[in-house]
Amino acid sequence: MVILETERLTLRRIILADAPFIFKLVNDPSWLKYIGDRGVKTLHDARRYIKNGPLAMYRQYGFGLYLVVLKTTKIPIGICGIIKRESLIDPDIGFAFLPQYTGLGYATESGKAVMEYGKNALGLRRILAITSPDNHASINVVEKLGLKYKKLINLSNDNSQCKLFAP
Repeated sequence: MVILETERLTLRRIILADAPFIFKLVNDPSWLKYIGDRGVKTLHDARRYIKNGPLAMYRQYGFGLYLVVLKTTKIPIGICGIIKRESLIDPDIGFAFLPQYTGLGYATESGKAVMEYGKNALGLRRILAITSPDNHASINVVEKLGLKYKKLINLSNDNSQCKLFAP
């Protein structure tokens, strides 16, 4: 189900058949470093991650993370979307791309489309962002999306801190 299109990208809902791509993405060293190990060690785990993550969020909130696909080749290159976390009052934008597709403007392009979609189509008043304190590439994208650093927060019980960005 296509949600958005940009000049170069199509964003669609993630489906169980995307498990091989999700497996590759969540086991990429940059994902593990900046987002964390999600325990996805097999394709079965990847399907469970999709069921309990994006598919559950679509059902509960009507939005979630979307697969980002190149229009020209139909190759999936990353994910971008809106996440609702229990620990944050407002939803936040999230994105991750395979390393060979970073630095090419895809995160900013998809992020701007997702922010506009969230505000105009979903009626979200505020969309936040969180990043690892040392994830300078993501911080750069978040700032290009018009969000400003507010403070350091703890998202979970593991005492790891995140930078919180808001409009």
